[in-house]
Amino acid sequence: MIPAGQRKIILEGPHSLHRIFFSVSVIVDQTGWYDSRMSFGDPQFFSSYALNGARKYFEAEGVDIFQGDVWLYNASDKSLSYSATEILH
Repeated sequence: MIPAGQRKIILEGPHSLHRIFFSVSVIVDQTGWYDSRMSFGDPQFFSSYALNGARKYFEAEGVDIFQGDVWLYNASDKSLSYSATEILH
């Protein structure tokens, strides 16, 4: 759970293995609008991906995907729960 207006690392960069898959989902009803931002190694969110509206999910796979910290910023006005999954090789 991330409180409203807060940010945190949802997936830390792997240290000895390589990330080959990851996904991040916002756990909310599908009809509401809850603004969340996801960034790749950027805790200031200057460059970010929106997880809102119909897009409440992000997934990436392959050997060339991002290997650093994945940050989430809850820009909505209520606390939100998130789910994250990663596969390391």
